[in-house]
Amino acid sequence: MSGTFNINKHDALLITDIQVDFLPGGALPVTEGDKIVPVINKYVSKFKAADAHIIASRDWHPPNHISFKDKGGPWPPHCIRDTQGSEFSSALKLPNPTLIISKATEQNREAYSAFDGTNLANELNKLDIKRLFVSGLATDYCVVNTALDALKLGFKVVILMDATLGIDVQQGDVDRAVKTMFDHGALTAKMEDFP
Repeated sequence: MSGTFNINKHDALLITDIQVDFLPGGALPVTEGDKIVPVINKYVSKFKAADAHIIASRDWHPPNHISFKDKGGPWPPHCIRDTQGSEFSSALKLPNPTLIISKATEQNREAYSAFDGTNLANELNKLDIKRLFVSGLATDYCVVNTALDALKLGFKVVILMDATLGIDVQQGDVDRAVKTMFDHGALTAKMEDFP
């Protein structure tokens, strides 16, 4: 809980990886991942009304990505670019314009963070964004890595706790990720913290 947040044009909502393969029925589903989509849509409306920016990141893997089990990685093939599994959820209401950031696009390089190997930092600086509100999947992988990179780059970071969900491969992974983000200076918020 970090008090009340007033959104302005120097803020951005980052929606992390709300893709078919990460939702129930997908290749690498986060349990109940679909439950946060309506909450994210409410945040989208709030940020749009405040003239703030909306950004959506996505895994955009080549077919033989290093993270896949048959290449020695930990995951089943997922979010292969230009497949149905890589598409954003049809329930996600992305406005126009939304800045789309594709990550983990190189065959031999894993990238959990939306900043890793992308132009996200440049885009945020161009838009004069000072504060990033992070939502999406999964708390203990792409969300935590994105948040830590944003903090390192000097952005203020707020984790939207009611709009993120994790995998918890090892029990406690999500709690540890949240603590790590908090320890590095991220704040946390929920819908009631926005007037």
